[in-house]
Amino acid sequence: MEIGITSFVDTKPDVHTGEVISHAERLREVVEEIVLADQVGLDVFGVGEHHREDYAASSPAMVLSAAASLTKRIQLTSAVTVLSSADPVRVFQDFATLDGLSNGRAEIMAGRGSFVESFPLFGYDLNDYDELFEEHLELLLKIRGSEKVTWKGGHRPAINNLGVYPRPVNEALPIWVGSGGNQNSAIRAGLLGLPLMLAIIGGSPMQFEPLVQLYKKAAAHAGHDESKLKVGSHSIGFIGEDTERAADTFFPSTQQGMNKLGKERGWAHYDRASFDAARSFDGALYVGDPETVAQKIIHLRKHVGVTRFMMYVPLSTMPHDQVMKAIELLGTKVAPIVREEVAKWEAEMELGT
Repeated sequence: MEIGITSFVDTKPDVHTGEVISHAERLREVVEEIVLADQVGLDVFGVGEHHREDYAASSPAMVLSAAASLTKRIQLTSAVTVLSSADPVRVFQDFATLDGLSNGRAEIMAGRGSFVESFPLFGYDLNDYDELFEEHLELLLKIRGSEKVTWKGGHRPAINNLGVYPRPVNEALPIWVGSGGNQNSAIRAGLLGLPLMLAIIGGSPMQFEPLVQLYKKAAAHAGHDESKLKVGSHSIGFIGEDTERAADTFFPSTQQGMNKLGKERGWAHYDRASFDAARSFDGALYVGDPETVAQKIIHLRKHVGVTRFMMYVPLSTMPHDQVMKAIELLGTKVAPIVREEVAKWEAEMELGT
């Protein structure tokens, strides 16, 4: 069971002071967060790509490269790379460079993204949203599979037997498919035999179990080894020494972030009752003391089939020391509980007991 962190490198106003951190300072902070995650034994750190004023990371590979030489073992991934509006050649080159700098620890998480600012920014038509993703993913996989590439699509100039460099340390550079729960995305990932990352941020996580089974069924149909499939969860969370104190600390910024996004998308007002319901054992928020959070992750592994859990923290903007403490607790307190219990459960499953 892999455990890690996702950050969107938010720069929204501090909910208590109204202060807005600069993009430069927040970028330096997230590098410190990656370094700490590595030191406390977490498996992976993901940085999301956004092209808005309230997020500082438009180029995840650049941010992750800044942490590459400062870390030793942690996997470094985008979360996600907005592949529909990106050039797959450049994406591969950026992450192959990161792979070299980190000595084989780079990953790409490819997705459509939940925002659309990148489309007009890079000259793409939103009407081609799905077609662009399929075409760009096809090219990205072709580049990974061969040093020399010949390819032709409908939205990008053709490539005729050209080399793409540098080549990564890890020849099978991991490429995940990120999904918000779309069945077609899960089926596509399964047919391609690619790892699937699910954004489980609302409702009951148990609702994703049929989607995981659909993914595995598609993979089996395409002849892929089910035992090698990986499924991840990107889920909002925060850890403190005490559950109620952790909830009180995390709620204000979470409410701010949810309601800002809610105004753009027509969601209902997010209040404390909504927050408390979501942090119940059956909800999608992983907020509380280490034992509480660990037990929810274990439940997710056993009943949904998730093999990688990534905690998205913070949602909106929180003081850097609070984020660092949550990362420390995830690595030193939560992860050991989860790994021990999951390893025991998996051994029992293999024995049929």
